[in-house]
Amino acid sequence: MPFTANHMLVIGAGVSGFAAAEIGRKYGAAVTLSDAKIESDLPFDFEPLRKLGVTCVFGPQTEALLDGIDLVVVAPAVPVRIPLVQAAYQKGIRVASEVELAQDIALSPFYAVTGTNGKTTTTTLLGKLLETKYGKEKTGVGGNIGVALSLVADKIGKDGAIAAEISSFQMEASAYFHPHVSAVLNVTPDHIIRHGSMDVYQAMKERMFADETQGDVVVLNYDDERVRGMKARVPEGVRVCFFSRKEDLDEGVVLKDDTIVLRWDGQELPFVTVDELGIKGPHNVENAMAAIAVAYFAGCDADAMKPVLKRFAGVEHRIEYFAKVDGVKYYNDSKATNTDSAIKALETFKHIILIAGGDDKKTDLTDFMAKVKERCDALILIGDAAMRFRDAAADAGFPEDQIYAAGYSMPRAVQLAHALALVGQTVLLSPACASFDMYPDMAHRGRDFKQLVCALPGKVELPEDLVEKDGGHA
Repeated sequence: MPFTANHMLVIGAGVSGFAAAEIGRKYGAAVTLSDAKIESDLPFDFEPLRKLGVTCVFGPQTEALLDGIDLVVVAPAVPVRIPLVQAAYQKGIRVASEVELAQDIALSPFYAVTGTNGKTTTTTLLGKLLETKYGKEKTGVGGNIGVALSLVADKIGKDGAIAAEISSFQMEASAYFHPHVSAVLNVTPDHIIRHGSMDVYQAMKERMFADETQGDVVVLNYDDERVRGMKARVPEGVRVCFFSRKEDLDEGVVLKDDTIVLRWDGQELPFVTVDELGIKGPHNVENAMAAIAVAYFAGCDADAMKPVLKRFAGVEHRIEYFAKVDGVKYYNDSKATNTDSAIKALETFKHIILIAGGDDKKTDLTDFMAKVKERCDALILIGDAAMRFRDAAADAGFPEDQIYAAGYSMPRAVQLAHALALVGQTVLLSPACASFDMYPDMAHRGRDFKQLVCALPGKVELPEDLVEKDGGHA
């Protein structure tokens, strides 16, 4: 629906909330921004919003905030179960997510990606592929990727395309978010504390395509049983395109003789071989397949996409090779905030010095520790999860004399890794945990890790592309 709010309340003063308040004012609403934290505890300068006329209220949130309000926008970090949001529902006030606010103002279609793992890589690659048709100036990338989707929608305007990374948190307060093409990569246990159960978590993922209509498309991972089963709940008239790394499907995106091909409406379009693909690892083959399918349904030309698929080397914090120190390669996989994502990183290497741990999500560690035992030479543990991870590793048969404790100190973890690592081994930060016990977010954790590694004594070498891009700084 078009943006029609006169009096808007934004709950949650993070990146999305800040942007929602700015957009609300731009489109003519009187805006109040509220956060339960006090202003000094928030990492933003709110004076620019105040200058725009936004009323900022911090601390205890009472129902009085809802007086005269006709739209409540809920930031993704804020659960809809909090009393203020529940009161809004009870009063009949429209409640929306920031991504629905983006929908309200958007003049270009959304091409959306969700899943437990791989969202950022796939969305970023999708943005690059969309540029082959729409150009850089008319292609936007936003959402859970770290850029508020409403700001992107406002910037792109009409005659463009928007690649959107969508999380389960963003869908909690969404009633009708409507991408033209939706892709679901995978669904594995994550955020159960927030959502209460795996079924509710999956339902949040499915909500992304619930309001698609005839002419829209849903792209699903055939190899993931939960995702494959989502086809039964795709709205009538919406086509489903599966992708599969393992099965030779008659229709969809598949591997044929190690080449990614798209079979659709009687034609077969070849793209690139697995070796030619810029992003490496079996999980990245799946990510590329999903991005190819979405871009194809956005009207992108197959031949124009091929050079992008070969060039694209991945995103920061996801199995990111950033330095070699005394002949040992260091990888930043801070984006691995759950065990399934960390397992994919472990499958990429052998002889690993692994740094893991952090804000514990209390998910089962059996498969993760089996992979640690198979692939790792040493395990360095940090943060709140350290003791539980140590016990699980020992129970899995990992040698206890190769488990090291670094407390809540990333400098200590890096020093230990440097002391232990030999040429032929790989140092990998892949925490399998959130970052909030030690850092504001996973990006701060990853950048701290990289800075500490690049400051180590010894011969530090950076990949050529990093030297060119960042002037020699990781």
